[in-house]
Amino acid sequence: MKCRLVRVACVAVVFAAFAFGFDRPGAVARAAAFEQAAAPASAYFPPAGAWQRKRAAELGMDQAALDAAVEFAKSRESNRAMDFSDQERIFGSLLGSVPTIRTKTNAVVIYKGFVVAEFGDTTWPDPTYSVAKSMLSTVAGLAVRDGKIVDLDEPVGRMIKDGGYDSARNALVTWKMHLQQESEWEGAMFGKNADFVGAAAFGEGERKPRELKAPGTFYEYNDVRINRFSQSLLRLFKKPVPEVFRDEVMNVIGASNTWRWVPYHNSYVDVDGKRMASVSGGTRWGGGMWIDTWDMARFGYLWLRGGKWGDRQLLPPAYVKAAITPSQNGPDYGYLWWLNTQGKNYPGLPTTAYGARGAGSNTITILPEQDLVVVWRWHAGNEAEFVKRVVAAIKAKP
Repeated sequence: MKCRLVRVACVAVVFAAFAFGFDRPGAVARAAAFEQAAAPASAYFPPAGAWQRKRAAELGMDQAALDAAVEFAKSRESNRAMDFSDQERIFGSLLGSVPTIRTKTNAVVIYKGFVVAEFGDTTWPDPTYSVAKSMLSTVAGLAVRDGKIVDLDEPVGRMIKDGGYDSARNALVTWKMHLQQESEWEGAMFGKNADFVGAAAFGEGERKPRELKAPGTFYEYNDVRINRFSQSLLRLFKKPVPEVFRDEVMNVIGASNTWRWVPYHNSYVDVDGKRMASVSGGTRWGGGMWIDTWDMARFGYLWLRGGKWGDRQLLPPAYVKAAITPSQNGPDYGYLWWLNTQGKNYPGLPTTAYGARGAGSNTITILPEQDLVVVWRWHAGNEAEFVKRVVAAIKAKP
């Protein structure tokens, strides 16, 4: 009977891989890894204000190897200015606030649901930059769950009537195109144009003028378009995105009350006669998600568990699977999540690994096969250099 159940489960995983369009390289492996991490009935979920710690050896890890991995990570401090004085040089003119000081490199390692390592000041709510994009993806998943978005391939302009999708080009932009950064949306948000032309506005991130492609045919990492997407979610919910995220995600997973999703000074809009803040998908021009490492770990752990927390399925499993499936044109990119299908984004890690990445670097790396979440902040180099050392510390199961 047990073998029969295993065969049935495997068939279900393979079917799911194709049913949701996962007929790309590594699709079955990703689907199987997803099921493996999300399924454990005995999975531990930390209560608010606490997270159980275990010695590495208790979970079959090599403590010495894990300690060595941590020592390596400690030595890889970010080269970003401690006082954010490099912000405008790198990203261009500010639209919102930035802190006057940040903490140093720090990390939390979660294996099989338990804390096995941590170092540095993990309680400091720093900007996490583009990790906020993966949080916007989560809010979009809530919209799918609640039936506010029935079809991700539907043009956004059919529901959002604020002028942002009135042009012939922008009328073609779908929710999925925004999620995959393939929208080629044309226009400006809060004084920044989606063309990213001009050093004053965009700093070292400026690009040369180019001809726009057809929506859905070209990938470009573009915070202006993400800010358009965020405002569309605000108008869809008729409620500020941070409130949706707080009520439907952060409060449920036991996050602290120290995180803030800070708007720009000029990003307030009218929604049904009420003034609401439209938040960004990063801290490129100030503002953004300011959060501590523990809350980031809880967020990553939610995704490791397939969008489930305890007995509550916060995100539709099909949406989570689709979100970690590579898009047609992106560089191993899902729904605002970085993937490793080709082994390039996270060298040396399994192709099923994925993560959220912010400047600095502020990173969440998720390995479903290893049942592992690593949050590493303000570090130099690719986060895989630390994570692969953690993986090496995981002993083979007896």
